[in-house]
Amino acid sequence: MAIEIRILVYAAILLLVHIFAEAHFKTKQYGTKWNMGARDEDLPPVNPVAGRLGRARGNFMETLPIAIIALLGVVVADKASAMTAMGGWIWLGARIVYLPLYWAGIPVVRTLVFLISLIGLGMVIWPLLFAG
Repeated sequence: MAIEIRILVYAAILLLVHIFAEAHFKTKQYGTKWNMGARDEDLPPVNPVAGRLGRARGNFMETLPIAIIALLGVVVADKASAMTAMGGWIWLGARIVYLPLYWAGIPVVRTLVFLISLIGLGMVIWPLLFAG
């Protein structure tokens, strides 16, 4: 199996971590009845941690489709290489680090880690755009 596909499998697991982390803190705030119900009622704003985890999940979901296109693209186009694998690992590693940074409310460093993840995506996208 191509490394790029394995990276996508780990990305799917990371998405589940995002979803369950946010749900856990929302359930702590609103209760299990809310979690298991229709969730139709108006609720007070989520606490800061649940809010940050929701924004982190949203941010991850913004870059995940790009990663899927890029990582699958290099495999399908037969342009996978050590560079695309490294770029994928950089993207995934940065995204793993990003979650606890956002969870803890750490600014600046979180943004730098996000930028590192984009560099990783760029390494994967590059051969799709410029390799003959």
